[in-house]
Amino acid sequence: MLQRLYDSLYEFREYVILSVLVIISFLLMAFNDNPQIKQVRTISTVVFGVMQEKLSFIPGYFGLKSENELLRRINIELADEAQRLREAKLENIRLRQMLEMKSQMPYKFTAGRVINKNLSLLRNTLTLDIGLTDGIQERMPVVSNGGLVGVITSVSLHYSVVNILINTDFRVTAKIQRSRVDGIVAWNGKDFTVKNIPKMRDVKIGDVITTSEYGGTFPSNIRIGIVSEVYDQKSSMFKYITMTPAVDFVRLEEVFVITAVPDNEKTILEQRSIPHTVK
Repeated sequence: MLQRLYDSLYEFREYVILSVLVIISFLLMAFNDNPQIKQVRTISTVVFGVMQEKLSFIPGYFGLKSENELLRRINIELADEAQRLREAKLENIRLRQMLEMKSQMPYKFTAGRVINKNLSLLRNTLTLDIGLTDGIQERMPVVSNGGLVGVITSVSLHYSVVNILINTDFRVTAKIQRSRVDGIVAWNGKDFTVKNIPKMRDVKIGDVITTSEYGGTFPSNIRIGIVSEVYDQKSSMFKYITMTPAVDFVRLEEVFVITAVPDNEKTILEQRSIPHTVK
């Protein structure tokens, strides 16, 4: 061990001697009171001080880098929290509007959340997170704070499917709220039309369209939409009327199901009253 140490010192003897001499020189300068040595010490102190000041940014740079990473992480967390708060605020506004609508209508409602949408087909539907266990049955009307959404067509224990206005199989008996003119709202795959309104009837752009009391499935006076276009068809006795729906189905997230199955007694009685052809 000592032999190895001796061999190492001997191999680097020049560097060892230089280091010892430099240390001795610094010690002599430190304890020497000669005016010239004192001046050298002063100059050295100033030089080291200036160098330290100039190079002090190096540890500061690494410290700022760590601090920036911390601030960036905090900023991401705050942005995420702000987004959640915004979402909660919007949901609160929607629910308040729905509760206000619920208080204005004399029906029992069950609230549901839209968990799936089909909006790019001819027969579009919504899927809700409520089903038989929540008292939902087929043919129950579905509404939102905007107005009529559709009708329940399929139900399982925990889910239900809604045929919505944007469905070529959907029909609803409607009326013009202002003039009380009756018609039928349907979607032809491109436009919402209000059918069976004669040319002499009073219908204007901007008129509100609601459900009619003559329909068997939907309660009356539920908002459906607003008349957007009216003109006479040359080859027909009826007006051509288009409608803008009251519900924005793209943004729709919460709905109410009116938990009342339409009474078939009226429909059955009316069918019995229709005279049959006698052969």
